[in-house]
Amino acid sequence: MIIKVKIKPNSGKQEVVNVEGVDNEYIVYVKSPAEDNKANLELLKLLRKYLKNKKEKYDVENIKIIKGKTSRNKMVEVK
Repeated sequence: MIIKVKIKPNSGKQEVVNVEGVDNEYIVYVKSPAEDNKANLELLKLLRKYLKNKKEKYDVENIKIIKGKTSRNKMVEVK
């Protein structure tokens, strides 16, 4: 499964929000700054937790950013 993500670093909160009316597209708010890969690591951690709580049938431990590592718009693959 491919997920489209727009990340909001330095937001002061941690939250995953599904874009209304669109499957597999999320806005993710992270507290970490967008430096030294901190925001990306927090993003992956939050997505794992969110998808696990949502009871998705994918292996949420096998998740990675496949496009946009240095961009706010990312493509994340969940196997």
